[in-house]
Amino acid sequence: MAFGSSRARRVPGPRLLVALGILCVPAAGKGAEPELDLRDAVVVTAPGLSGPERSAVTMLVEEVEKRAQVRWPVADRWPDTARPVIAVGTAATATQWAGPHAGSVRAGEALPAEGFQIRDATGERTTAAVLVAGNDARGVLFGIGRLLQELRMSRGRVALAPAFQVTTAPRLRLRGHQMGYRPKTNSYDAWTVPIWEQYIRDLAVFGTNAVEMIPPRSDDAPDSPHFPLPQIDMVVEVSRILDKYGLDVWLWYPALDEDYAKPATVEAALQEWGAVFAKLPRLDAVLVPGGDPGHTRPRVLFALLEKQARVLRQSHPKAELWMSPQGFDAEWMKEFYELMRAEPAWLTGIVYGPQIRESLRQIRAGVPARYPIRLYPDITHSLNSQYPVPGWDLAYALTQGREGINPRPVDETLIFRATQDASIGFITYSEGCNDDVNKFVWSALGWDPATDPLDTLRRYSRYFIGEGYAEGFAQGLMALERNWRGPLLTNQGVETTLAQFQAMERAASPQDLLNWRFQQALYRAYYDAYDRRRLLYETELEHRALDELRAARDAGALLALERAEAVLERAHSQPVAAPLRQRVFELAEALYQS
Repeated sequence: MAFGSSRARRVPGPRLLVALGILCVPAAGKGAEPELDLRDAVVVTAPGLSGPERSAVTMLVEEVEKRAQVRWPVADRWPDTARPVIAVGTAATATQWAGPHAGSVRAGEALPAEGFQIRDATGERTTAAVLVAGNDARGVLFGIGRLLQELRMSRGRVALAPAFQVTTAPRLRLRGHQMGYRPKTNSYDAWTVPIWEQYIRDLAVFGTNAVEMIPPRSDDAPDSPHFPLPQIDMVVEVSRILDKYGLDVWLWYPALDEDYAKPATVEAALQEWGAVFAKLPRLDAVLVPGGDPGHTRPRVLFALLEKQARVLRQSHPKAELWMSPQGFDAEWMKEFYELMRAEPAWLTGIVYGPQIRESLRQIRAGVPARYPIRLYPDITHSLNSQYPVPGWDLAYALTQGREGINPRPVDETLIFRATQDASIGFITYSEGCNDDVNKFVWSALGWDPATDPLDTLRRYSRYFIGEGYAEGFAQGLMALERNWRGPLLTNQGVETTLAQFQAMERAASPQDLLNWRFQQALYRAYYDAYDRRRLLYETELEHRALDELRAARDAGALLALERAEAVLERAHSQPVAAPLRQRVFELAEALYQS
C-alpha cells in the first residue's frame, strides 16, 4: 500500500477541519501567558538513582526524542548556564536534584504510594524549571509518564502549558493487564522483545503497574508460526523488562491435568510449575483459575495450591498466590465458601472474572474480609463474553466477530464504576491490541475513578498520535463506539464517523499513516461504513426478492423463485461500496505489517 501517495497528502479545507474538531490547538490569545519552551532543556536527577528510576528517566528522554527529534541531556546537578531544567527524583531526596526549588517539594511526611507532584517552578525567573517529584520509585515513573502526556510535542517542539501543576496518587493499588504470549491472541504472539518493552512503557505512562503473563503450557497450542522466541524465553524476557521498570509480574497458571487427587499428578505439577517459577527474574503473584480453563473441584484444587504455594516461595519468597472460583457450579461454590471459612494461610486473595455464577457483592460477602478481591474483567471480546456490546447489530456480529477492534470508552467506564468498589484493583483480560484503547481507559480509571473517558482519549491521542490530533482523534474514538449503538440500518452517524477519519487521513503525514493505532481506528471507520452500505444494499435486495416471491401467484412459483434468486445474486455479482471494501483490506495488510 502506497502510504505516501498523493491521495494521502490531500489536505481538507479549514472549514471541514473545524467542523470535525481536528484543529484543536488554538493560538495563544492576546496577552496569554506563553507556554514553557523546553526544547533545550536538561534533565537533572539525583545521583545514585535506583534501576527503575534510571529506566524512567531513559524513557522520558527517548520518548521525547521519538516525537520531537530533540535529545535532552541528563545531568546530576543544575546547569551553570541559563537553560530550561526538567528536575526529576523522589520527594525524599529533593535536596539532591531540585536545586533552588528543593524547599517547594512536599516531603518529610507519609506520602501515598506511587503518587507524584509535577509543577512549573519557573515563577518570576526567566528560565523554565519543571519539577517531577515521585513519592517513591514508581511515583517517579508515573510522574514522568504524566509529564509525557502533558507535553506538547512535534518536530523540533517540546512545550508545557504555563503554571502547570498536579499532585496525585492512584485510588486503586492494582492496575494491570493480562497479555499472554500464546497462539490464541491476535497480536502478542508476533511481538519481539523491543515491541514488548515499548508497549510496557506505553502502559506505564498511563499508570499501569502490573502485567500478567501465561506459562508455556495452557489451553493453547504449544507453538505459533509468529513466535520470535520460545514461550518460556519470552516470558522470562517480559519478566525482566517489568522488573527493569519496577512493575509487578503476575502469572496466570491454569491447573489443566486430569486428576489432581492422584499423588503422581500432583508431583509432576509441582515440578513443572516450580521449574517455570524458578526461571523468572521477577514474579510477584500467581493466579490459578478454578475454571476457564480448569475442572478441579475446590477441595482438591486447594490441596494442590497449598503445595504449589510452598514451591512458589522457594524461588520467590514474597510472591502471592491467588485463585478464582470461575466455572464452579452451585455445589462447588458451596464447597469453595466452606474452604474459605477456614482462612487458608497460603492464599493471598480471590479473583473475580468471567464464568462466576455469583455477583461480585455475593463473593465479597461470602469470602472472609482478610482476603482482597481482584477483578479480571474481559475488555477484549464483543459478544459471547462477560461484557458483550449491548444490542449489537447482527450485521456487525457476523462480520466483525468476537474480537474486533473495539474502543468502548463509555461502556468500559460504566463497567469499571459498577465493580471497582469491592476490589483492590484489576488485571484485565486481553487477547491482543484490538482492545488497546480499553486498556488505557481502565488504567486511567484505576488511577482516578472520576476521570472523564474523553479526557483520557485526548491524552491518549495527543501522546500516541500527535498534538494536532488530540481533539479530533479522541472524538473519532468516541464516534466509533457510537457506531455500534442501536440498529445499523438507521445509524447515520456511521457515515459522519467515516468523514471524520477520512479528513484526518487526508491531512496525515506518511509517519502518521504508519502508526498502528492510527491504522486501527481508520480500519474500524471504513469497516463500519462498508458494513452499513452493504446492509442497506442487501436489505433492499431482500425486499425486492420478496416482492418477486409475492408475484408467484401470477408469474408461477418456479419463475418467481428464479427471479428472486437473480435479485439476491446481485449482492455478489454487483457488490456495493467496492472502494470501501478495498480500503479495509489495505488497512488490514498495513496493520499486519505494522
